[in-house]
Amino acid sequence: MNNLVRLPFYAKLASVLLSLTLILLLLYVGKGVLVPVLIALLFAILVRPINMFFRRKLRFPSILASLITVTFFVIIVLGILTFISWQVNSFSKDWATIERNISIHFSNIQGFLRETFNVTETEQIEYLNQTAAESKSKLTSMATNFLLSFSDTIFNMAMIPIYMFLFLLYQNHLITFLSRLIGEGDQDRLKTILYQIKTAVQSYLFGVCIQVATIAALTTIGLTIVGVPYALLLGVITGILGLIPYLGNILACLITIFATLTGSPDLNLILGVIIVTVIVQLIDNNILVPMVVSSKVEINAIASIIGIFIGGMLAGIAGMFLAIPLLAILKVIFDNVPSLQPWGYLIGDDLPKIPQWYKKVPYLANMKGIPKATSEIPTFTATTTQVEETEKTESDQDLEEPEDGKTS
Repeated sequence: MNNLVRLPFYAKLASVLLSLTLILLLLYVGKGVLVPVLIALLFAILVRPINMFFRRKLRFPSILASLITVTFFVIIVLGILTFISWQVNSFSKDWATIERNISIHFSNIQGFLRETFNVTETEQIEYLNQTAAESKSKLTSMATNFLLSFSDTIFNMAMIPIYMFLFLLYQNHLITFLSRLIGEGDQDRLKTILYQIKTAVQSYLFGVCIQVATIAALTTIGLTIVGVPYALLLGVITGILGLIPYLGNILACLITIFATLTGSPDLNLILGVIIVTVIVQLIDNNILVPMVVSSKVEINAIASIIGIFIGGMLAGIAGMFLAIPLLAILKVIFDNVPSLQPWGYLIGDDLPKIPQWYKKVPYLANMKGIPKATSEIPTFTATTTQVEETEKTESDQDLEEPEDGKTS
């Protein structure tokens, strides 16, 4: 006996919109806790193959395997931070040169304003002092908020490895919870969803790592050719800031321009930095992002931009970073739930030549250029390729993990 209740379209639409609104509200209210948890979940999925190597191949207990995996991840992150701090320490020794070059640029700007707009240097200094006095209270407030947010950021970063360890340790427990939650009828669908989420997140994050490394290498080479000091440091910073959509590139360019003041006040050096930044961004936007990043998640540009802006409004920079992988997870879920497949199609990157209903309307069907074959008309089905039999076998083995000490 079928106990399913079929709701009308408007009721289903209202239910989906209400659910999405509640999810966004939950993320906004609990962002202080949920953001580091979600970041830790993504990183745990990324390093899960290493954890499974220790558990399956080397027969390590779950606790030891999870601890070694997280320790390996933390060592890599601390190594990058140590290199940056060491380079920044060397960079700070050139502060006297930076002040002298800033004074030269300031004098040049004053001369330009005096000759172009007939504004004397005294008037310029008075205007700057007045502006500084008006902005003093705002700057103090901004500095206080920055220090508070910085302390929260440090705390959240310290919690990420702990959350990662717990996710890796209790992964079978969480999968069993989901299995019991959905009941007996949809076990295969759950297994497919979990496998596709794992594949999408790992592919996306691995692609992002390749993108960061490539941007860092190209920027370092370009700045070295131009003759900018600390080219390797600036290349690494540019690659890391590239994780922040839109704002990261501008911030990296400003930092690089500021770093040029350690060498020479020559404006040609700044022009060279801008040219290198533009070239690297063209390579990133036209080659790296389409081939290495966007192809892994199958999310269209509209959904990506809107998701990034919503993530930024909800949780700042961390929300912008989480937007794309969370959209990829939502798309996998939508594509595998029949009632939600149109939403998966909406955020997907499939571009049909004609709308679905053209063939069903006689006037539109007789228009020139409309294909006659029904097979050429797109349908609102899941855009994500279904898992092959071999992949299903692999996902079965991946999700049904043996107990510690037993043969897989």
